[in-house]
Amino acid sequence: MQSVIQNLPSSAGVYQYFDAKGKLLYVGKAKNLKNRIKSYWRFTPAFKPNEAQSSRIIKMLYEADRLEYILVETEEDALILENSLIKQLKPKYNILLRDDKTYPYIYIDETLEFPRFEITRKVVKGKNITYYGPFPSGGKALLDAIYEVYPLIQRKSCLKEGKACLFYQIHKCLAPCEGKITPDAYAKIVDEAKTSILKRKNLITVLEEKMTHLALQERYEEAAAMRDSIQTISSLTMSSNIDVAKELDLDIFAIQNGDEKGVIVKLFMRGGKIISSTYSYFRHTHIFDENEAYKQALLEFYTVDTPHISKQILTAHTFEDSQQVAHTLSARFGDKIEIATPQRGPKAKLIALALQNCEELLRKTQDDTLMEQKIADLLDLSVIPYRIETFDNSHLMGAATVGGMVVWDEGKWDKNSYRRYTLHARDEYGQMKEMLTRRIENFKEAPAPDLWILDGGQANLNLALSLLKEANVNLDVIAIAKEKLDAKAHRAKGAAKDMLYTIHGMLELKPNDKRLHWIQRQRDEAHRYAITYHQNKKRKEDTHISLLEKKGIGKATVKKLIDYFGTFEAIENASREEIAKVTNNKISNIIKNNNT
Repeated sequence: MQSVIQNLPSSAGVYQYFDAKGKLLYVGKAKNLKNRIKSYWRFTPAFKPNEAQSSRIIKMLYEADRLEYILVETEEDALILENSLIKQLKPKYNILLRDDKTYPYIYIDETLEFPRFEITRKVVKGKNITYYGPFPSGGKALLDAIYEVYPLIQRKSCLKEGKACLFYQIHKCLAPCEGKITPDAYAKIVDEAKTSILKRKNLITVLEEKMTHLALQERYEEAAAMRDSIQTISSLTMSSNIDVAKELDLDIFAIQNGDEKGVIVKLFMRGGKIISSTYSYFRHTHIFDENEAYKQALLEFYTVDTPHISKQILTAHTFEDSQQVAHTLSARFGDKIEIATPQRGPKAKLIALALQNCEELLRKTQDDTLMEQKIADLLDLSVIPYRIETFDNSHLMGAATVGGMVVWDEGKWDKNSYRRYTLHARDEYGQMKEMLTRRIENFKEAPAPDLWILDGGQANLNLALSLLKEANVNLDVIAIAKEKLDAKAHRAKGAAKDMLYTIHGMLELKPNDKRLHWIQRQRDEAHRYAITYHQNKKRKEDTHISLLEKKGIGKATVKKLIDYFGTFEAIENASREEIAKVTNNKISNIIKNNNT
């Protein structure tokens, strides 16, 4: 490694440190690889780590055995590649924030004569698009409230129909489709609605009046729904007495590290008002690095699909790569973006407000992950598994072969992250390989968790370890399978024993061990999820086969029916007359007679 370091080029690039076992330790970027990497080391009187580095980096360097690097054209390219590799490969000494959600915006296309407000998470094509947000939560409630209070076009299809509909009769639309309102008069209503998106006091007042009216009419469920909407919309705004004289658009980021958790707080100011806020926690605080954290948070939040970006971003702390990140974001969005950390004035007070919220969130958080810590100790894992992905596959004699992945995050199921896989391999080993390979390929979009749990024995464990090694990904893996007697799984009721397979060997826990119960719970949820998908898919395939086997119906006819109706279910539910239109009366009679 010393000879590699002494002969490094002076180009921009990304470097990777590996340990003696080939495990990825750290990913970094440099404008000048030679200068940057040499700064980590002392060459005389002996080759050793530079003690001026942080304790985290010194610990990493003592473990390092090999160095690799990738040359790029510019420092901006290095910054983007570094962030991508950290997300995909999960190096041991790089912090991973997992804060990569996209947030919805409300937008309106004002090139239209009678525009509507819509929700989007991506850039919408158009010359005169106005965005409001982001809204980490409550965006849909706010949009629904706008349509509840203002008589705007309620559905996209309304104008196409060319005649007044039910919305006109119940006074929720002024029927521009029939010319009952002019574009200028409609534009004034749109302007009022725009104001209400940013300054929501009048909107909430009208909703409260409607809620009271519903309650007096004893329409309690509707009144309760209105109450919930009011609470959601009210919670969007963080109360603040800070006076910002100018109607500024600002995004404020504050990151605070704690003992067990760290927190990221984001405030979004539009027109001088804080319109929304959000926060998220991160783990593995022992390897926290402020520069890495801010760099990762900003690059992950402002993706190329972000509909709107404030020209000024405030961060609670200065960080080394701030100017480079600002330059990268400016190039990404074709507009000058400034990153600043004001020390006084109203903007400094906004930062103080964000930090105050960080401290409060860290103070009130309760760490209920004792079991995860016990699992880490039991299995000698490299990290405490706060986020776990568990895999299982399901089929019946090779039919409707599927796989399922369930996710446990911070003490609860993260059902939004569950994934289903349609698999094509014939054997279970091949099916698991197909599923894990597809998951690894997606690490760029959804970073690796802290632990994989596989349903299966030593073969599946070895498979996963091999795939991860090939991809240079740091990830702990275990497998769980029924005890085998005479080469068969021992599944007698009440006698089945689950065996754990780890890189250190096979482990058998007592049936009443709560740690085993916790692992079994992960496996059982994956099994439930996979088998439910299998049953649904099998039912659909049976329907397909049933139709194909009906006498007198060939593949060409089936294709014609599918092209017209879209699905087999739609064919089954279609009337005789509808089927006859596509084929003929004979085919129609065959299908409907078999269904009755």
